[in-house]
Amino acid sequence: MKEFLKKKDIVISLKRYGIDALGAMAQGLFCSLLIGTIINTVGTQFHIGFLTQTVATVAGVDYTVGGIASAMSGPAMAVAIGYALKCPPLVLFSMISVGFASNALGGAGGPLAVLFVAIIAAEFGKAVSKETKIDILVTPLVTIGIGMLLSWLIAPPLGKAAMSVGKLIMWATEQQPFIMGILVSVIVGMALTLPISSAAICAALLLTGLAGGAAVAGCCAQMIGFAVISYKENKVGGLVSQGIGTSMLQMGNIVKNPRIWIAPTLASAITGPIATCVFKMQMNGTPISSGMGTCGFVGPLGVYTGWVNDIAAGTKATITWFDWLGLVLICLVLPAVLSVLIHKAVVKIGWVKEGDLKLS
Repeated sequence: MKEFLKKKDIVISLKRYGIDALGAMAQGLFCSLLIGTIINTVGTQFHIGFLTQTVATVAGVDYTVGGIASAMSGPAMAVAIGYALKCPPLVLFSMISVGFASNALGGAGGPLAVLFVAIIAAEFGKAVSKETKIDILVTPLVTIGIGMLLSWLIAPPLGKAAMSVGKLIMWATEQQPFIMGILVSVIVGMALTLPISSAAICAALLLTGLAGGAAVAGCCAQMIGFAVISYKENKVGGLVSQGIGTSMLQMGNIVKNPRIWIAPTLASAITGPIATCVFKMQMNGTPISSGMGTCGFVGPLGVYTGWVNDIAAGTKATITWFDWLGLVLICLVLPAVLSVLIHKAVVKIGWVKEGDLKLS
């Protein structure tokens, strides 16, 4: 069995499923749901006709360009997961149907259902791939068959479970904005820097509202924090690659000296409750935006999109100067200032020395 699994490149491990597959799923979401949301927002705010007009009508539902991109989130996630699991072509292409089914049957908690169903279907597909002379029939049948069966059996309960956990976190944040502001900000922020996907986690849990705002704060603190405290070693290139790219670039340095993580993490513990208690910043855009931070400025854009959505729904009158002040302070200014001050103290103590933050 070990030899067979090795031949098929089926690696049952936390890294393969919890890091590689989860990270790929986030990329699939980014290239469908998130991009679709951005396109719709740009079209609506700047009154761009070809971005707001209906380009297709399916089963009575009108779709814009962005709407079509967002509707493809299930297939995009599943194919991304299949790619991460190194699926052969016939398995990879079959994941389109698997992703559509699991996301649709998973309801609002579809991303979590897609993660589980796509992994299992992909591994079964890999197991039978090229094992028969009629591979072009057997492999898609097995992959899609397993995927459809699992989508029917486990996608609905998985989707409901994800929604329940997300609602619990959001409810707890509403009840205890200070404590939960700290916890959500720190945990999601650290997940962003670790080699796992904070964006996929937020998407799977449907993390929005005050909890989403705290998550945005934590992610921004990690990215902006590492970008500014390592400027001396990494200059403008490091500032850009970490500030609007990813703080995950520092993971190798964190392994060598975990204390370099103190400044951004403490900064997130401060900005989180400020976001929830002072500015009451909510992230009511797409849940994946909660875990993106300043990567492509998706986090702040998600907050802005949420404002627009709330105004359209009649739950918010207008975007105020206080809203903008909170967004700028939480996402950019406070993470930079707090991280620099805390980092100076850490350096003075002797826990961090010059060169510890140098990117290779």
